[in-house]
Amino acid sequence: MKKKIKGTGSKPRLYVFRSNKHIYAQVIDDTVNKVLVSKSSLAKKELGYTQSSANCATSTLVGCAIAKSCLQRGITQVVFDRGLKVYHGRIKALAEAARTEGIVF
Repeated sequence: MKKKIKGTGSKPRLYVFRSNKHIYAQVIDDTVNKVLVSKSSLAKKELGYTQSSANCATSTLVGCAIAKSCLQRGITQVVFDRGLKVYHGRIKALAEAARTEGIVF
């Protein structure tokens, strides 16, 4: 059973979804049901990466990009929501990249 994770205006929720080919990250304010920032591996040209999308290097780039976008909007703290996926591999790479860029969770 999954615990309900909620994001607020001061501490929104960083939701990460991993498919077989791509990884998606969204920062969501659950009080108003609004997506504040969204990045994914679909925009490889924006990330500056041309290789496969299903690896840890791409996840690291997405983590850095989501963190930079959050910091530009003044978001420094988030609640991490990985869904039912294990904190391992591509999800862990995204989370650690966001932490190194300055996001606290």
